Amino acid sequence: MAYDDSARAKVGVIIGALEELLGVPKQKREHPDPVELLIATLLSQHTNDRNSHRAFVSLKKEFPDWNDVLAAPAKRIASAIRIGGMADQKSLRIKEILRVLKKRYGSVDLSVLRDMDVDRGLEELQSLKGVGVKTAACVFLFSLRREVFPVDTHVHRVLNRLGVVTTKTPEKTFREMRGLVPPGTSYSLHTNLIRFGRLICRAQKPLCGSCPLYTVCEFPGKEEGRSRTLPSSRTPGEHRFMLLDNV
Repeated sequence: MAYDDSARAKVGVIIGALEELLGVPKQKREHPDPVELLIATLLSQHTNDRNSHRAFVSLKKEFPDWNDVLAAPAKRIASAIRIGGMADQKSLRIKEILRVLKKRYGSVDLSVLRDMDVDRGLEELQSLKGVGVKTAACVFLFSLRREVFPVDTHVHRVLNRLGVVTTKTPEKTFREMRGLVPPGTSYSLHTNLIRFGRLICRAQKPLCGSCPLYTVCEFPGKEEGRSRTLPSSRTPGEHRFMLLDNV
């Protein structure tokens, strides 16, 4: 895929502006287990960070080992993760994924991914029912510490508003961004775009008056949004809880 140098340059500007506004995010020294990260990401779907984290903690407290989850009735798993929402559906999905891992690799384990290249590994994870490209990419970035740039709804929205990409879905944005993110910046850009999308570049009524990227933004509604600013009671450096940083 051919990439426009101007798009690469704009990505560099975005990284710098967001790191100045929000700080440079640092990953924990220890690497979360890829199975734990996979299940945590699944639990984060269709809910907020706080409740998904509570669901994950509750699941691990009830079932210290993934084999215990695999052996448990779906109803008991659902009870443990109820606070995260969609518990009945997620419990069945989790059991099925663990079952496939055990059958495929002989144990509930994903260490095989460490020796795979990214493309092969993403395909391997997406072959699991309910695992999309965003979830697969999160496993590689947060657990395996590989240079992969996951795209969720916040990242997709902000990058389209800024004019880095012109895409209809997060999946297409993920494909477009491969080759545009400088090496070593995937974690910073991903994390800060999510925080920025929640704090300032919100889906509804974005606070364009507080945006450090206003001059390079191509969002048609930015003139209207210029009158909206971040309340003085909020500081950009204060981040809300993020589940995958706390697995």
